[in-house]
Amino acid sequence: MHSPGGKVSGYVALMIVQIIFLVLFWLFVRYEKELLPPAIDAEDAGSAKEHVSKYPQFQDIQVMIFIGFGFLMTFLRKYGYSATGFTLFMAALVVQWSVLMKGFLHMEDGKISLSLENIIDADIAAAVPLISMGALLGRTTPIQLLCMSIFEVALFAANEYLALNVFSICDCGGSITVHAFGAYFGLAVALMLRPSSDQNEAGKLEGASYTSDIFAMIGTTFLWVYWPSFNSVLAEGAGGERAILNTFLSLAAATVTTFVVSALVSHENKLDMVHVQNSTLAGGVAVGTVCNLLLGVHGAVLIGIIAGTVSVLGYRYLTPWMTANLRLHDTCGVHNLHGMPALISAIASAIYASMVTVGDYRSELQDIFPAMVGTNGTETKIMGGLARNASSQAGYQLLGIAVTLLIAIGGGILTGVVLKYTSFRNLKKDEHHQDEHYWEVPAVENKEEYLNMLAKLLDDANAADAAAVAVAVANYGSNSDSQAAANFNWRPFLLRNWNAIVPANNLYVRGALH
Repeated sequence: MHSPGGKVSGYVALMIVQIIFLVLFWLFVRYEKELLPPAIDAEDAGSAKEHVSKYPQFQDIQVMIFIGFGFLMTFLRKYGYSATGFTLFMAALVVQWSVLMKGFLHMEDGKISLSLENIIDADIAAAVPLISMGALLGRTTPIQLLCMSIFEVALFAANEYLALNVFSICDCGGSITVHAFGAYFGLAVALMLRPSSDQNEAGKLEGASYTSDIFAMIGTTFLWVYWPSFNSVLAEGAGGERAILNTFLSLAAATVTTFVVSALVSHENKLDMVHVQNSTLAGGVAVGTVCNLLLGVHGAVLIGIIAGTVSVLGYRYLTPWMTANLRLHDTCGVHNLHGMPALISAIASAIYASMVTVGDYRSELQDIFPAMVGTNGTETKIMGGLARNASSQAGYQLLGIAVTLLIAIGGGILTGVVLKYTSFRNLKKDEHHQDEHYWEVPAVENKEEYLNMLAKLLDDANAADAAAVAVAVANYGSNSDSQAAANFNWRPFLLRNWNAIVPANNLYVRGALH
């Protein structure tokens, strides 16, 4: 997808995938029986039968996936189109694929029943490749993202079925099956696509600007506000309200902790926007698996404090170490926001599962820990049988995260090998983190005005050289080349005349120089 023909063929392949989805939906997917009109002679025919819908929570999940994740990844100063656009594209693709993959594992009479809960479940599944995309942001082509998503969602659906139905673990907010899987799958792919030793330094566009950081903060705010819905949407009964309370308290504690720890460990004891954008959300991930359990208010707050601390320290010390020693460029720091907090959540789930009693959970035990009761409402054969004791359930919680990590890392390595060593085109280093390769970027207004202004100011160069210098500045970072500009030491001069050349309200050249 480098030449125009390659790009066209790549997008044709995307359309072919959509048509395949169309055929699969036509053959296998049907509305759930409760969504069909009743028979004419039925007792409730023609009546407005009350139907309790989860549409409000569905809207919350939509906002998180399409706005929260998208804007959180706009921190790269020249990659905003791709961050938001590819998020929309991937989520729309993955929702359809997830409905099919999860449906194939729960078919009835050879058909997949579709309800709003299935769409909500598919929306949550869309978070998995978006998390993985964060580890690779700006260093893959759209067709690579497509193929990664197709394979990852298939593997995710199988792992989720294994964890929830066979191991029968508790994972209400998806920290094990969603966050841990997406983070370590993406990191494994990034490890396979890592640069050579001589190209391991950060790219010239691998960073934020003041404006792009503000846009990323919009994503953080949406995720923070709606995360309680993400964790609670699939919870049953009073457990759903506990999930909301525990998630909110954990987020609040993580946020306060993030600000404190960030100021303590950052340069000159100033707040780091990377920490504020990401580590404030770590509490939502860390409490996810256990959000519907009887944590106690203090338990939720404690989990948030631990998650915020671990996440900030990860961004400050672990991420630079991974980049320098493993050549692993975790662009969005998914290991610190999703990976390690998910591990904290898994450990917390084992601790709280070991303390479960029938007296505490009463009638809710069937919904939260179905393998700990004597009957099973599904046809799935639960590993280890029914009537588990608390210590056995704790062991299965740890087994769930261990198997998830094994499948995610193994699948990520395999996917990375395919993307790197087969016919897929890999971006060169000077192509990383730029929208221009796949988007029509609007031309900047008043470009001629800058050319004339620079021509007048560069007294020690003739007009032709000055114009060439201006072109080089205006296109700095866009792979332009000008022999005249290369022979002229323009950058020190421009910096000396900063205020005259770049007024405060003219961001074009100001951004180009940085």
